[in-house]
Amino acid sequence: MGVKVSVIVNVHNPGDTADACIRSALEQSMPAGDVEVLLVDDGSTDGTAERLDAIAAARPNVRALHLPCTGSPARGRNVGLAAAQGEYVFFLDQGDRLERDALARMYERAFETDADVLIGRLVRDSGPPMIAFIRSAGRADILRDRLLSVLGPQQLYRRAFLEEHDLGFSLTGGRLAEQAFVMRAYLHAKVIAVLAEHVCCHLGERPRLEDEPHAMAQELRALLKEIDTYVGEGRQRDRMYAYWYRYAVLRPLLTSRFADSSVDRGRHFRLVQQLVKERFPEKLDRHLPVQLRAVAAFVRTGRLDQIVLLAASTRRGGLLSELTEVRWDAHVLVLGLTVEVKGGDGRPDRYRVDGPRLHWVPPRSIDPKLLHPSVTNVSDAVERARIEVYVRHAETGDIYFLPLAQRVEVVQEGRRRARVQIKAEARIDVSSAAFGEPLLPGQWELHVRMYGGTNQARSRVRRGEGPLNCLGVLAQRPRMRLVVPCWTDQGELGLAVEPRSFAESIALVSPGAEVKQLDGHAYVVLPVPYVPPSGGPPLELVLHSTGHGREREVSAPALAEAGLPGKIAGQLVAKLPVRRMLPAPDHLCRGDWMASLRSAEEEIGLRFALSVRRGRVQVRPAAAVDPRRPSPLGRDTALHRLGRRLPGVRHVVRLARAGRHRYLT
Repeated sequence: MGVKVSVIVNVHNPGDTADACIRSALEQSMPAGDVEVLLVDDGSTDGTAERLDAIAAARPNVRALHLPCTGSPARGRNVGLAAAQGEYVFFLDQGDRLERDALARMYERAFETDADVLIGRLVRDSGPPMIAFIRSAGRADILRDRLLSVLGPQQLYRRAFLEEHDLGFSLTGGRLAEQAFVMRAYLHAKVIAVLAEHVCCHLGERPRLEDEPHAMAQELRALLKEIDTYVGEGRQRDRMYAYWYRYAVLRPLLTSRFADSSVDRGRHFRLVQQLVKERFPEKLDRHLPVQLRAVAAFVRTGRLDQIVLLAASTRRGGLLSELTEVRWDAHVLVLGLTVEVKGGDGRPDRYRVDGPRLHWVPPRSIDPKLLHPSVTNVSDAVERARIEVYVRHAETGDIYFLPLAQRVEVVQEGRRRARVQIKAEARIDVSSAAFGEPLLPGQWELHVRMYGGTNQARSRVRRGEGPLNCLGVLAQRPRMRLVVPCWTDQGELGLAVEPRSFAESIALVSPGAEVKQLDGHAYVVLPVPYVPPSGGPPLELVLHSTGHGREREVSAPALAEAGLPGKIAGQLVAKLPVRRMLPAPDHLCRGDWMASLRSAEEEIGLRFALSVRRGRVQVRPAAAVDPRRPSPLGRDTALHRLGRRLPGVRHVVRLARAGRHRYLT
């Protein structure tokens, strides 16, 4: 049997940033005879060409192809596709990297489903999640399965299918031409499959590809003609048209690049006017968010001045997400949330009330008389408002959406204004949140994304008022593991699965530390997520003085007291003498003191410091005293980032950690 998968890797002056990408393609679990790797060099001048030739000379399944510099990956992908011999092809950019078993898993699923296009789970190191990977699909639908959210070329394509329909990348376009290739593949494919339960490819940062307006219009007209051919008139075609209307035509008009380009924006605007007149009837506006409905109205009436004012005054908003409840239901963490969109000024969005209807309030610089009430009416969008809550692994970037119950509430503010909130309850079961499988050990971030009202936004979930819930529980699957809710120094909620040691489990929740003074001593009380039956290993609370003088160290035994399992966290108490005048070496005195916990095996920094002034001791965030001190949350050093890009390293780390949960007994 011949080659199963051809991997086409485009590179241009990558330095050493492409090493992880190339290595991930070379070290696949699929037999070398089943994979060929085509390394396409777009005229690199940094010695990359010679390195690629050396790799190709050492491996029989690798070929290096050299092109003169074009400045675009399109020609390189086309050349690689023409040279490929595999049954399927997969495109990689130089910053991407494959999981070790990615090609084997994708090929197996594509073979099972007879897919022309197979979309393996993609994750970004940062940025929003891709909604298309909520579930796997053997026969995915473009709209129902939200495939328009995945229009990058990093997918598995049957080579004969691409050749049959003469599908390739346009050389004249930018990002739109790349997305148009994927859209055409979706339209022509008999079967599109989605593999969601396994991460296949990590997407790196991509070079910015600008769309020249005339090339954009030409590419879009051709794409819409193909949509007309394959999709009949009706709601489905309208929704596809609305997607390209929104992202390719209207949204660029609200960018700072358009607003600041006084020379070119008139020409661009006239081009958009012609395109809207030809291809985008007014009935499509109901599929747009309200700001873009306003832009569409101004395009039709020729009010470029209003669009420029709207672009200048539309500051990026965000999300206000308030935690109203954090509790455990057995080993399931239950979160109560109140969420609403905020404007660029940081305040919640407010809407004008007109009887039973709600209307968007445009910025003051916009003339409201120019907008018909049908443009500003957001009542239907409010009714459809929803949120998504998901967890993201801080190191791997893995993302999983959580089950939740939610409802929309309109909150009146006087007679003529109202706010829109969503009240929700999300549940995190660490034993099954990863498509029925347990969450990996490590730090998990909690994120929320809201759609509704006038726009969409996302943010981290932040703590509410009141004391921190620092109670940890033991999950029993796949083995006994400690799970601890914890907060960053910015108050963002996270979840620590299987802390590596008793001391680290305490460090994660150490922002909840308190201090009480009595009879010349400071009693430092730290929450303990879980106190094992043995009481845990002996610990010392260690305080290091800061400042320009000689560093001093004061320590005291820290005694663990068990709480009520599943109900109340335990606590760790240390007693430290305090003296304002003529302190002894073992006394706290004036100054700031960084805190840490010391055991027989390690000393780990805590996330608080003690500030002593006039004999009074107060707790302060460690970051406020020493911003350089590393936090046990979100370790993202250069070494960690390098490790994430080396295939097999994370697996070795997991094995090394596997035996380190013995402190739970």
